[in-house]
Amino acid sequence: MKIRIKGNSIRYRLTKTEVETFCKTGMFKENTDFGHSVFSYVLKAKKGIDSLEASYEENTITLYLDDKKQSGWDISDKVGFSGTMDLPNGKQLSLLVEKDFACLDNTTEDQSDNYPNPKSDSNIC
Repeated sequence: MKIRIKGNSIRYRLTKTEVETFCKTGMFKENTDFGHSVFSYVLKAKKGIDSLEASYEENTITLYLDDKKQSGWDISDKVGFSGTMDLPNGKQLSLLVEKDFACLDNTTEDQSDNYPNPKSDSNIC
C-alpha cells in the first residue's frame, strides 16, 4: 500500500493482493520503520459510517471505509472511494482509497501486483 499526503489530502493506493486481503479481513496495514519509531498507515472497515473517515493516533493514520463497501471491491470494476471529512477547526480533510494501477512509463518499482492501467494511451503514472 502506498500513501500520498499533500496538505489536507490523504490518498492510499492498494495492489491486487492488498485489496483482496482488505476485502477478506476488513483491514490492511503498512509500516515504515524509522529505527527509533514506526509510522503506520491502515485501511480498516467500519460499521455505521456513510463516507470515508480518518484518524491519527500513536503514529498511525487510519482510513475507515464503510464495511458494506468492503465486500466485493476486489472483484468489481470500482477503482476506489473518495470523500471529505469535516474537521473541528472548520477545515476539511480530503480522503481517497483506490486500486493501484501500473505506471505507463519506465520505472524500477515492482508493479507485478498492480492493476492493469486503463489509460494505456497516456503517459501518466
